[in-house]
Amino acid sequence: MHDYEADPEDGDIVAEDGKIAVPENVAEAIRTLIRWAGDDPEREGLLDTPKRVARAWKEYCRGYDDDPAHHLSRIFEEVGGYDEIVLLNDIPFQSHCEHHMAPIIGKASIAYLPRDHVVGISKIARVLHAFAHRLQVQERLTAEVADCIWEHLRPLGVAVVVKATHSCMTARGVRTPGVGMVTSRMMGVFRDDERSRAEVLKLMGY
Repeated sequence: MHDYEADPEDGDIVAEDGKIAVPENVAEAIRTLIRWAGDDPEREGLLDTPKRVARAWKEYCRGYDDDPAHHLSRIFEEVGGYDEIVLLNDIPFQSHCEHHMAPIIGKASIAYLPRDHVVGISKIARVLHAFAHRLQVQERLTAEVADCIWEHLRPLGVAVVVKATHSCMTARGVRTPGVGMVTSRMMGVFRDDERSRAEVLKLMGY
């Protein structure tokens, strides 16, 4: 008999201690990796590591269970005639690259020019995190955030600039720490109008 049951809220299987239950094949896969790396998964310090790693990855990738568009579903039309740029600057995020599953750590600046309504500012950050908590490449992350806001808020313009460091480059391979990668996506007036683009980039600090 299993010592876990389905969580009615999110569908995960949870053990009696309240933690997500880890399927044995997942735990064994991590033990295999530990052996391949050169260590003994049966030694005391590593006995619980497979389950810890599995639960950590479930958390790292929680964005697969999060619909980014949902965060933009509640809008506000009473904005007192405000029709200028809305910008969230330097939103911190963490992700993992899909090539080496190594951490990507960075900040994103996200702006939009409202057409006739706005959304709660925390929702913009939630859109970023929903996409970041998946296996990613920075270029796609940048595009996905911009496209989601463009499609669901229907603003006059969207601008997203992401700067991040990639552990697959800093901790392995070329081993070059301190290098930041910058990606951007401009849509609407921020793409078509040079003055609008310059204004939003200046507000972002670029």
